[in-house]
Amino acid sequence: MELYIKYVLIGLAIAMPVGAITVEMTKQGLKNGFIHGWAVGLGGMTLDTALILAMYFGFASILSLPYVQIPLWLVGAGFLAYLGYDSIRNADQDITPADEKVKKSFWKTYRNGLLVAISPGNLIFWVSVFGAVLSDSYRSAGKESFAIAACGVLCGILIHDLGLVSLVSITRKVMSRRMIHWVSIAAGILLLGFSFYFLYEFVLSLWTYIQLLL
Repeated sequence: MELYIKYVLIGLAIAMPVGAITVEMTKQGLKNGFIHGWAVGLGGMTLDTALILAMYFGFASILSLPYVQIPLWLVGAGFLAYLGYDSIRNADQDITPADEKVKKSFWKTYRNGLLVAISPGNLIFWVSVFGAVLSDSYRSAGKESFAIAACGVLCGILIHDLGLVSLVSITRKVMSRRMIHWVSIAAGILLLGFSFYFLYEFVLSLWTYIQLLL
């Protein structure tokens, strides 16, 4: 239980900083309610679970290779640029008032969350930080300890996501359509900002790798 609570708190700490996932969750929660905000979080957690399984089966070292990480910066930049542009272009669309039934597809929102989560920053964090921590847990106490630690991390992320979208869904009830419209534009600008940052990291990583080869 002590190990589980420790990793729940670590999971909460991971999810707290404002990133692309948080921005997309807030936007979808305001426009379409609790379920769609949570769908983004589930998309992110799907990738988190896949990365935990990859580390469990020893594939973390592959994700840490430069020629695997470097293209991911470019891929992540492309995904975030698309989502940011779409958020700004359709800022006044797909807004469902709190007293109306949502028509937008749950799976489309889930897909957006999955695309946002496929970022090199997320992958590198899991490999560098949790790869070491979970691997140590696996070596010291075996498979059972690793499973408890992994479940604790995912539970911490889930608690954060549910708390965030609950707060957003309550706030949504007192916001006008125009306010949600401007929040969507702001979210799009933030996503584009993350996209430019990823593009910068791609160029920097590529240049560093080329210099090492030379």
